[in-house]
Amino acid sequence: MYLYLPVALTSINILIPVGLGLAVGLLSGLFGVGGGFLMTPLLIMCGIPSTVAAATDSNQIVAASTSGTYAHWKVGNVDFKMGLYLLIGGFIGGLFGVQAIKILRATGNADFVIKMTYVLMLGIVGIYMFFESLASMNKKKTDEVKPQKESNVAKFLKSLPMQTHFEKSGVTHSALVPLVFGGFVGVLAAIMGVGGGFLMVPVMVYILRMPMHVVVGTSLFQILFNCIEVTFLQAYTNHNVDFILAVLLLLGSTIGAQVGTVFGRKLKGDQLKIILAVIVLIVTAKIVLELTLTPSLLLGQGGGH
Repeated sequence: MYLYLPVALTSINILIPVGLGLAVGLLSGLFGVGGGFLMTPLLIMCGIPSTVAAATDSNQIVAASTSGTYAHWKVGNVDFKMGLYLLIGGFIGGLFGVQAIKILRATGNADFVIKMTYVLMLGIVGIYMFFESLASMNKKKTDEVKPQKESNVAKFLKSLPMQTHFEKSGVTHSALVPLVFGGFVGVLAAIMGVGGGFLMVPVMVYILRMPMHVVVGTSLFQILFNCIEVTFLQAYTNHNVDFILAVLLLLGSTIGAQVGTVFGRKLKGDQLKIILAVIVLIVTAKIVLELTLTPSLLLGQGGGH
């Protein structure tokens, strides 16, 4: 059964967006990511324009994140204090990101910038997470317990002002750190149609050194409110949100997030990280192929005037 999407200006089989929502919702509950880094490219592959896919996906992430946040809150896995700082930065970044999309659309460069941003961000994060997780798992197998030297990054973070203790996560950092990272993710949320979990999760694990189970719940909490803001701004400023498509995605993602949360409790932190890294790299490779391969339909440029 096909349904016409008025904003995307195309027809789509109802089962496709519902199925995509279910799969991405599953990943949301499992890894603490909004799933936009997968959903937006998949929607583009289904014939949805890049700008509409990115804006509509922010709407879909709201439902998946609400479902996932509630599930993690029930088991005490959300650091609300850290999430609040991330949100403040994310709201500011979201304002800049939506304006950037407006300018890019006016110049005709929006589609290319969205795809290239995906390739760069996903490639860097995926490669880092994959090799770091492998190294971490190998250390545990060989039982080599060596005292770790404090990195230059850790020393720099400790030197920043406004040091704040986050009780739930058991870490102390400058309040500026989550504000800055939240702002960066807010910009990406608008440009890429993502909640930013695929970037925020590595930041919280490797830089902020938060426990993995708290990272997942806190990431979803931040993603939820960040995407509410971006969805509203995209709909009001750029008119890119296709609400019929969003509802179809919501149907699947809400259920998938609950299922993912249950499975997430059964996997170890390193296992979660390496699976997420592999998924990120697969999506990156797919986008690179789309940008570099010769299109199946070549349009001639010759002809009269």
